[in-house]
Amino acid sequence: MFRWIVLVLVCLYAIGFLVFAGNLPRAPHKLGHIEGVVALTGGEQRLDAAVALFEKGVGERLLISGVNPQATRDELKKLSHGGKRFDCCVDLGYAAEDTFGNAREAAAWARFHHFSRILLVTARYHMPRSIAEFHDVMPGVAIIPYPVDAENSKSWWNDLRSLRVLHSEYAKYLAVTALTAAGLEPGLDRGVPPAESRPAS
Repeated sequence: MFRWIVLVLVCLYAIGFLVFAGNLPRAPHKLGHIEGVVALTGGEQRLDAAVALFEKGVGERLLISGVNPQATRDELKKLSHGGKRFDCCVDLGYAAEDTFGNAREAAAWARFHHFSRILLVTARYHMPRSIAEFHDVMPGVAIIPYPVDAENSKSWWNDLRSLRVLHSEYAKYLAVTALTAAGLEPGLDRGVPPAESRPAS
């Protein structure tokens, strides 16, 4: 009996993984009105995509969350090919150390600027968990996903490394979903310092 239970659980896990992998979000063709853009660090593609959108006029402000404490504004601007809007309207968040921290940092930033519609930019495989984390801490804010592919990304079923990354992300997504449902999301008592801001000119 125990073996059958284990087999059923393994099958459900595998089916869930296939559904998860097969339904990763894609960037929307039309964004509509966006008040703020949030980019999660972890890859140049995320930052490049967010800054490019922002420089084209998407959003009123851009938050880069999870910035390395040693990174300067000028370095990030050069790295992401930022322009005039980068100097006035980009906020740097240094406090976040994980996805939950990103969500907390973005929630405080959105409240400060009274934003109710945010474009979230992160890797495609990372987006489902990010959306879950963001919705949990800012339920009244519309989160629009803008996923980007990692550099030299391959189809996960043809690449062992990509498969491992995606499987790890799926496991984390399940854990976050379970913790959130149980009201046990870690770190709820942590305060998040405000992002470093520049006033609009």
